[in-house]
Amino acid sequence: MKKWFFISLAILSMTTTLNAQFNESPILNKQNEDKKLLNWGYFLGLNQYDFKIEYKENAPDILVSKSFGFNVGLIGELRINEFLDLRFEPGLHYGSRLMGFTGFEDERDAIREVKSTYINFPILLKASTKRFGNFKPFLIGGGSRSLNLGSNEESLDDNSSGTFRMKKWVYNYELGFGIDFYLEYFKFTPSIRGVFAITDELVPDQDPNSPWTGNIESLKTRGLFINFTFE
Repeated sequence: MKKWFFISLAILSMTTTLNAQFNESPILNKQNEDKKLLNWGYFLGLNQYDFKIEYKENAPDILVSKSFGFNVGLIGELRINEFLDLRFEPGLHYGSRLMGFTGFEDERDAIREVKSTYINFPILLKASTKRFGNFKPFLIGGGSRSLNLGSNEESLDDNSSGTFRMKKWVYNYELGFGIDFYLEYFKFTPSIRGVFAITDELVPDQDPNSPWTGNIESLKTRGLFINFTFE
């Protein structure tokens, strides 16, 4: 229920703003907003992280329970032309995942909570359509490098001591879409974006036959961002 509440809230926000902007003859707001070489702003939002797990041998899947976290960050935008912008969006992304492993009777061994605090450094290309009144749809995509402050990569403890370890640095690609709304005093942008890790994040346990990591070939983050941008 909590998951669908946040998604419904995001959709309601986008719908309300759309209704306010779809007039036959709207008064054009912020007409020179996109003519500046550099633009600045910030974003707030929600995230939901998951794992893509590949296995060495066929075995029962590791269960991953997802929850919502939050995003906050800054925006720097360089105008290339009327339809293309280059963006740098450094941000803090906090989330957590529960991993459930089979074959254990004790819940302390079967469950691992993976808390992640990513500092994300994405460089993105934003491709927009022509502006229609006070709104402009766009697609966005690019690459990013993320520092996971909760990785435990250098810890001497592993799952045998209750510590699930991940690598500090991960590389991703990101794809999404959104709509710029030109309000009277600022530009407001709701957007949805997927993030997909391209590097393995798992730090295996010291025991190669570990019941937690022994059968994992690779473990990669994937996630969903719902962001609200103010410029």
